[in-house]
Formats: sequence, structure tokens, C-alpha cells
Amino acid sequence: MNQPTIGLEIHVELKTKTKMFCDSPNDPDEKHPNHNVCPICLGQPGTLPVINKKAVESVIQAGLAMGGTINKLAKFDRKNYFYPDLPKAYQISEFDEPIVTGGMLKGVRIRRIHLEEDTGRLIHDESSDSSLVDYNRAGVPLMELVTEPDIHTAEDAIAFARELQLILRYLGISSADMEKGEMRIEANISLNMGTKAEVKNINSFRAVEGAIAYELKRQEKVLVAGEKVNHETRGWNEAEKKTVSQRSKEEAHDYRYFPEPDLPPFETTALDLEKLKVDLPELPQEKRERFKKEFELEDSKIEIFVSDRSLAEFFEEAVSELRALDSSASINTLVNYLLSDLVGLMNLNGVKFGEGKIGPEHLAHLIFLIGEGTIGSRQAKDVLKRMFETGLDPEAIIKEEGLETVSDSGELNQVIEKIISENAKAVEDYKKGKLPSLQFLIGKAMAELRGRANPDTLFELFIEKLKN
Repeated sequence: MNQPTIGLEIHVELKTKTKMFCDSPNDPDEKHPNHNVCPICLGQPGTLPVINKKAVESVIQAGLAMGGTINKLAKFDRKNYFYPDLPKAYQISEFDEPIVTGGMLKGVRIRRIHLEEDTGRLIHDESSDSSLVDYNRAGVPLMELVTEPDIHTAEDAIAFARELQLILRYLGISSADMEKGEMRIEANISLNMGTKAEVKNINSFRAVEGAIAYELKRQEKVLVAGEKVNHETRGWNEAEKKTVSQRSKEEAHDYRYFPEPDLPPFETTALDLEKLKVDLPELPQEKRERFKKEFELEDSKIEIFVSDRSLAEFFEEAVSELRALDSSASINTLVNYLLSDLVGLMNLNGVKFGEGKIGPEHLAHLIFLIGEGTIGSRQAKDVLKRMFETGLDPEAIIKEEGLETVSDSGELNQVIEKIISENAKAVEDYKKGKLPSLQFLIGKAMAELRGRANPDTLFELFIEKLKN
């Protein structure tokens, strides 16, 4: 049986105010081509690069988050190749002395994490049968993470990439939006540790799965036919769902690396590494473990919170408010109303957490009122909708609209007697042993009371009345 071996190279655009070696703005949303450019990032003669300190610190934090070694000395090199989107005809990168080596994520060893500058972007204009170059992206800080070939399935490759994306967002060093090209994945794929093919142009997690699955099947067919797998670079064709040959794979010597003469080697120890380590936030896996221990939630619900930090923060604030009102209150009820009802309302209206009118304290108050019996689950959904629309406290809405749960036995019995007298057939059916008829009667009573009653209480009262 053929054993797949997969290694990943992941490029990530870092979130800095300026580019890697100049003070041109780093703005991924800039719409006007060649607007954020200067003589340095355009590679004009006589210009000198200056290292972006924030970009270096971002790579160090990524390394620390994944247990990597921060090397005391690092240097930049020139990677020489000619392509229209590379204005200098070389890329400033790191070759043999990267900032970070080692580390581990999702059971996959990390070989290195280094810094380089991004290239420009080619735009193909079919109407004029020509290609144009936009250099806005040229010189943007680009972090490259290289794994060891420890991955054996497409699913594990996606799991690794998703976890990395989460970590980058938790650290705040990149949005890592694959649709915008802020995170790009290349996969080195081989069978039985044989000749590998590098697949580029993978711009979504779905494409990662498709590219790896296709390439493994393609290589298997080549080997079964008694042929050799070529060491080459292939591209993922999203439209045709297949990889296509682009060129033979370059080796390091093809790029004629040599130390960047305009940038001397630098010592990372000159930075405050201890502060960078202390400033690390709670990372995704730490949050999973804490939520499991502290809130005893299902893994699927924990994953929802871990994948959305603003949602997790809202939840924790709501729990704190709820515990202040009632230390024995149900966290599960809060989770259900938050993830089902409130998130549903927000998605329907295109509202994000932090933008809506409902605060954590208001949701906690609603859950408290449900637990106290002031309001039933049916009314609670209506109250939540009004809270979403107005931002009012739930108790104010309940009083304003007269939605308090009816608990007075006299009023409940009066309604029950009315329902019994108006539905003789259902009463007769129930007495003959047809239990659904009782649910019918309870439903009629709930409608009469506009949902302002506890169904369990009605059940008990109907049973008592119908004994006669």
C-alpha cells in the first residue's frame, strides 16, 4: 500500500502598518493599482531597505506560540530570479539563518519560520490580451512556515492549516484570509517518500483537499504504469479540479542565494523576547482545555467558541453576569440561546458581535428570568427578538408587553375549564386513552394564554381536572 507523505509551505501576509523594508502603506484593501509604492519597493537604483521591526516581532511571536527556537542571529539573503511581478529581479528572503527553527503544531514538526517580502500581482486583461502588474503588494511582509513531511492525509493537512490560521488571528499578526490571498498554501506531495511534486495556487481549504487527493491519485497511476514521478512544480486548476504541470522544480542553487549586502545580520536578543512571550494571548488549544474544564461543554460547542474569539468573549462575559445573578444558573441554557437564537438573529441581519444592541448582561438577565420562571421558553424567543431590535433590558420588555408567566392557579384553572368545555371531543378521546388529545388541549391553553404558562404545570392541572 502506498504511503502518502505531505509537507506544507504556508505564506502569510503580516498585519503591519508599512511594508517590510520601506514606509509604503501595507493596505490589502487598496483598490487603486500601484498606489502604495515607493522607490524602495519598486527596486529603483540607489535605494536602501530598512527592516520592519514589527514584522520581525510578529514572526518571533508565531515561533513562540508553536514552541519554536528563536535563533540568536538571523540574516536576510537575496533570492535571485526574474519575473515581472518582482521589480528588483531578486527577493529579499532568509535562506540559511531564519528567525525561527523547530516547533510543533497538531503533531506536525515545523522546520522553520522565516521572513521575506511579497511580490507584486499580475492581472491578466483578456480584452487586450495582455498582462498588467500591480505593485501594491510588492514588499509586504511575508512570513513563510515550512513543515517537515509529517502529514499523511488531506484531512490532517487541512486541520494543520486551520489551526495555524486560528493562532495567527489570536496573535493578531495576520487576518490570514485565504480569499484575499493573505494566507497561501503550497503542498509538497509524494508517495512512499519518493520524488515529490510541489503544488501551488491553493487558495482555499477545499482546494487543499482537492489538490492533495488528485495529486496522490495521479502519482499512483504514474507508479503503477512503471514510470517515474517528475520533480516539478504543479498548479491547482480549480475549474478542472486537477493539478497541471508548470515547470521543473528549482533547487536552492538555481536561485543563487547570497547574503543581502544592504542588510547586516541582526541579533534577535536585541529585542525584548521576554515581553513578546509574556504578551502571548491564550491560544486556541489552551482555550479548548479551559472551556472543557470550566464550563463542561460539548467538544462541538467548544470548537464554535474557539473559532470566534469575539463570540467566546461575549459568552464568558455573559456567564460572569449570570453567575452574579444566580450561581446555580444553567450554563447550557445560556449556550443554547446564544448559539441558536442570538447567533441566528445576528447572521440573519448581518450583524457581528460588538456591533449588536444586545450586551452580555442583557442575555444573562434573560436566562436568569427563564430559570426563575418569570418567563417561559416560548416567550423568551419573542423577548430576545425585541431585545435584538431595541437593545432594551428583557425585564422592561416583559413588563411593557405583559409577557410574565401566569402562575396564579386560579387564572390557570379558569382557562383550563374553558378549554375543556369547548373541546368535548378531545376530552372524550383522552378518557378513552388517546394521549395526543391531552397535548392538543394543552396547546389550546397555551394559545389562550399567549404562551405565558409553564407546559408542565398545565399538564399536571389538566390531569387533575380530567380525573372526574
